[in-house]
Amino acid sequence: MPTDPAVTYTAEPAQKAWQDHLVLNTFYGPLPRAPRRTPMRELISTVLSHRTTHRDEEQAYARMLETFGDWAGVEAAPTQELAHAIRTTRWPDTQAPRIQEILRRIRAEAGDYTLDFLAEWPTDRALAWLTDMPGIGLKTASLVLLFNFRKPLLPVDTHVHRVAQRVGLIGPKASVEKAHQLLLALLPPDAEVLFNFHKHNYWLGQHICFFARPNCPACPLKGFCNYYLEHYGPATAEALAATPTEWEGEKLH
Repeated sequence: MPTDPAVTYTAEPAQKAWQDHLVLNTFYGPLPRAPRRTPMRELISTVLSHRTTHRDEEQAYARMLETFGDWAGVEAAPTQELAHAIRTTRWPDTQAPRIQEILRRIRAEAGDYTLDFLAEWPTDRALAWLTDMPGIGLKTASLVLLFNFRKPLLPVDTHVHRVAQRVGLIGPKASVEKAHQLLLALLPPDAEVLFNFHKHNYWLGQHICFFARPNCPACPLKGFCNYYLEHYGPATAEALAATPTEWEGEKLH
């Protein structure tokens, strides 16, 4: 596993961020930045996923298109019927009119239900346009633009935010919204790096760095993580040697 002896608990956040990237790239394996979904699917699914399990989000998305056929049908549907179709999400009565407004704005801009035009827009313009729509925050917009259009942005969800705070990349009072800017400034503006940093820290938050009772002894970042230092003291040579070199469990979505 790549380690830099200079990157310890007192290292600068930028040094820690790059070491985090190198270590987790080995731990989880580098990922090719290939879109997992079409841009429209990514956008609407991410809107549906707010405070909702992946299974319930997938069920809501499938039922929505089964019921109304296509995006034109979803936009034209009676809002209460759309809310019923996506009832497995956390707030269907809120999400239904938001989705219809998003679809209206996309159609008004592109003349169709497509986001492909964003590929030609500068990053700042695309980010501002997406976040101006209801229900689309920095995380959702950054995710769509990074995953689908290779824009140099870093989506920060609760897992990435938690890991970044515990390691010491950002301060303990930095909000999730502020963390987008802070973390992006620590890393090179390279879509491959940012994609892997997002996915790997997201997985670490799911697999090891839990909100409650994190499994710190199994964490590959223990050699420079502030949380580990606070709760366990400096990682010993034995503790570092006992750390798994790669993740062998399931990698969630």
